[in-house]
Amino acid sequence: MSPSFDNNVTDTSTDGSQDAPLNLQILGIGIEYPPYQFRPEDLDTLANRFYPPSAALSKVLMINRFTGIETRSAIGTIDHPIVNQPNAPSIAELCKLFLTEGVALSVAACRKAIKEWGGSVNDITHVVSTSCTNSANPGFDHFVVKQLGLRSGVEKVLLHGVGCSGGLAALRTAANLAMGASFRGRPARVLVLACEISSVLVRSELDSVAKDQDTRIGLTLFSDCASALVLSNGIGGDARARPIYELQGWKHEVLDDSETDLGFDVDPLGWKVVLSPRVPEFASAAVKPVFTELIKSITDFDDEENQNHAEDFDWALHPGGSTIITGVQDAMKISPSHLRASYDVYINHGNSSSATIISVMHKLREMGEGREKVVACAFGPGIAIEMMILKRLTGVGAPPTDMYT
Repeated sequence: MSPSFDNNVTDTSTDGSQDAPLNLQILGIGIEYPPYQFRPEDLDTLANRFYPPSAALSKVLMINRFTGIETRSAIGTIDHPIVNQPNAPSIAELCKLFLTEGVALSVAACRKAIKEWGGSVNDITHVVSTSCTNSANPGFDHFVVKQLGLRSGVEKVLLHGVGCSGGLAALRTAANLAMGASFRGRPARVLVLACEISSVLVRSELDSVAKDQDTRIGLTLFSDCASALVLSNGIGGDARARPIYELQGWKHEVLDDSETDLGFDVDPLGWKVVLSPRVPEFASAAVKPVFTELIKSITDFDDEENQNHAEDFDWALHPGGSTIITGVQDAMKISPSHLRASYDVYINHGNSSSATIISVMHKLREMGEGREKVVACAFGPGIAIEMMILKRLTGVGAPPTDMYT
């Protein structure tokens, strides 16, 4: 792994004080899944409509029945017009669809997050967004901001090229922006948004299976979702807010010699998933050293009196696939209960790329009491790992012990 720097804010005043707290809190979360569900047997139906039998297709359909996903959230059924054309939709058609369906999902998720926060849209200072299933200019965030009625001068950042790690990359970016505002003594209320429309790429992926006889498992995993949250630096107060999580620290690493193992390549028919069999092994091996280094970088945690073993945390892991979840579970010697929110989202919604991790964080608090300390972790192209330590501010208590065993 490449060298990195810790992210603690160091107080350089002459009074000799130690690292100052970050004072960054998540005040609202909003998740919006579309209303339709894509079941394993639906892929068989769609494939048989348009593609002849082949060894590669049979293998992909067999894998699809054993992913562990029961339903994947989608903007339409298998009878949606865009996946029932004679040919797979073009990237232009997919972009047009995203700017309708994706923007609508995004606006709904943002409104939920803003409502829970309880503040005014006029107080939002920054918007950090991400998507790997749209590349429009202006970006989709431009249209979301307009529909939400945010100020024309709100500062926007749109992340690209970060794939499934995008949700945490956006939160990390938001945190750094908020800390910059704190340094200047200014309030920051950052709206973080991730949106993916992956289901409509199914025909493009099936084309590749039929033409190249490739075993492309990406089309068995991905789904649609928008997720949003509001991050505050505390300056100016949030009288109506009930904080959900407090950010304690974060770390970003890129794994050596892994660029060709995980990606999302642009194509005339949208984007093509790059997912090598080595990804679960890379992910499992990377988590422990990154977790150890991150804990050491956080002053409040780097203390022998504090128990900061992996099992002392709940884990909000991006559910990239069943072997990634179980691989991290084994590597960190934690139980399925620690990963209960990741399993739940994976089973019921599938992998919605960048939008998934915020959904997992939301599901974790919805599932009742849990451990005060939470690890959020996701993997993206590069291979990049994003990890963040959160402190649960509501619902702290004994977690369940018998889920997904």
